[in-house]
Amino acid sequence: MRITQGTFSYLPDLTDEEIEAQIRYIIQNGWAVSIEYTDDPSPYNVYWNMWGLPMFDLEDPAPAMYEFKKCREAFPHHYIKVNGYDPSPMWQAQRVSFIAHRPKAEEPGFRLHRTLFSDGRRLKYTLEAYATQKPEGQRYREE
Repeated sequence: MRITQGTFSYLPDLTDEEIEAQIRYIIQNGWAVSIEYTDDPSPYNVYWNMWGLPMFDLEDPAPAMYEFKKCREAFPHHYIKVNGYDPSPMWQAQRVSFIAHRPKAEEPGFRLHRTLFSDGRRLKYTLEAYATQKPEGQRYREE
């Protein structure tokens, strides 16, 4: 199973050169670059940890690539994504987001958890990552 979230999620992993090209595209559009990481990439987990502050007014992708590489070095067993945020008045929203680093080639996937409410008529479904059965920080380490 492969986690498919964000832009380019169905493509093979991007190389550093391709990541840099995407950051260049973000900068050319006048968007801010931000880097986030997590070890729980569940679709319901929308609050990833931010690496540093968003980088506004960049003219070159080098500073963003430096921060991405430092994040990857600090958190090799986490998912890392790069975001492009459009601060213009009509948008003020994230325009692009893609996973730039995955902790390992094989991803454990998700379990569908079903809860039956007391009235016997309503069901609630949630996804739970198999990786979250391990303690935080150890979820994607090799055994």
